[in-house]
Amino acid sequence: MAESAQPYDLITMGRTGIGDTAADVAVAAAGLGRSAAVLTSTGDDPYEMDCFAIRAARVFWITGTGLSHEPRRSAVLAALKARGRAGITVFDLDWRPQSWSDPEEARPYYAEALRHATVAVGTLDACEIMTGVREPHACARALLDAGVETAVVGLGAAGVLAMHHDGSTAEAPPAPPATVGPVNGHGMGGAFGGALCHGLLSGWDLATTVQYAAVSPASTDRPSQGVG
Repeated sequence: MAESAQPYDLITMGRTGIGDTAADVAVAAAGLGRSAAVLTSTGDDPYEMDCFAIRAARVFWITGTGLSHEPRRSAVLAALKARGRAGITVFDLDWRPQSWSDPEEARPYYAEALRHATVAVGTLDACEIMTGVREPHACARALLDAGVETAVVGLGAAGVLAMHHDGSTAEAPPAPPATVGPVNGHGMGGAFGGALCHGLLSGWDLATTVQYAAVSPASTDRPSQGVG
């Protein structure tokens, strides 16, 4: 991307397949009118990064799965370093136990990513893996202590909890059941993530942002399913 080009609203970096991916987040945000792009790779090929585009994007979204193996781990950490503290950087914890030999292996890399991120998003299970605590408010506070400004904890059928470093909190109940529910839950987390990015880009307050994300059209079964 040339330096004179209009920056993207959102760039995501990570997987494009198997549901609730970085690509799903970008697609959901694009469906809400945002300019979005996906940075991905094939197999073990390294990412070809445009550091200017990463720095210029209003929101940059990475996932924990991207930290699980080389060479993508080094690529994600290099992208975060290139990004610096520009704009909004979202770290989707995206805990996938099959991607790691042990949770202890993941924690140092997650901690490093959190130091670069401004927003952390994850299911309660993922947040517990990272922080070692299960109670949702304590879990959110631990993520804030790790360096982010906003922590968003998906509680499955119980809804969503968000906490900002200024002490404000917001909780969103799950969406009411639809007359015809989803046939396949894959992509619901991506819909939540795209809607969350839309709210952040819109400058909405914390409560409005998480409530909107929790009831986004493609995530009406369980709003936090798949994120984290």
